[in-house]
Amino acid sequence: MGAPSAMTEAPSGRRRFKPGLWATVCTAATLVILIALGTWQVQRLYWKQGQIAERQSRSTVPAVSLPREIDDPAGLEFHRVALTGHFLHDRELYLSGRTVKRQVGFHVVTPMVLTDGRGVLVDRGWVPDRHKDPSTRAKGQIAGQVTLEALVRQGGWKAAALFRPDNQPGDNLWLWVDPPAMAARAGLGNPVTAIYLEAGPAANPGGLPIGGQTRLELRNDHLQYAITWYALAVALVVIYVLFQLRREGEA
Repeated sequence: MGAPSAMTEAPSGRRRFKPGLWATVCTAATLVILIALGTWQVQRLYWKQGQIAERQSRSTVPAVSLPREIDDPAGLEFHRVALTGHFLHDRELYLSGRTVKRQVGFHVVTPMVLTDGRGVLVDRGWVPDRHKDPSTRAKGQIAGQVTLEALVRQGGWKAAALFRPDNQPGDNLWLWVDPPAMAARAGLGNPVTAIYLEAGPAANPGGLPIGGQTRLELRNDHLQYAITWYALAVALVVIYVLFQLRREGEA
């Protein structure tokens, strides 16, 4: 009879951490990305909180007259100003796709000639679709000299230029505020185009337009996003460790 064959030693129940090269490389790279994304969201959180605080702080300062020279539109944005002049209701402009309580409508932007001769654009507020026609809200077409408070806003498309839709000046439909083009469409003389104004919440006769549509609060979900990315990073580490624990005797 031949010599008995050697028996292979069975792996014991004990485990030890024995990481593989490629598993470690891939895990480390993914972990760096997840932590970077979480940190970016934390930075965005603080930035957004600062933006909200700045808007609220500026909007509570007592109203002043609109400066004659507007050299720093960004520094003036969200400040309250007092306006005195008369509206050009027959030259209304319409911002499309605006909602209030999930109801779609328009913002009515009315040219206003100030007592000093300058022309400004005033977003007077929201109206539902059925009241786009001024004749359906005649009480709100205030005649003569008026005084109101409004917040200074900068125009322009706020998101990436790649996604910017085209306004339709010929049809008097605007998807974003373009003060120079809107002032030209309205035939506004001596126009102020560095900014436009958003009327405050004071009620208009007849209830329309509904003013006070400025968004001082901004959606701020960055904390949840940061927690999600960090949680995925922790989960990745746990999974990596568990899969790299090998029984003694295993390759």
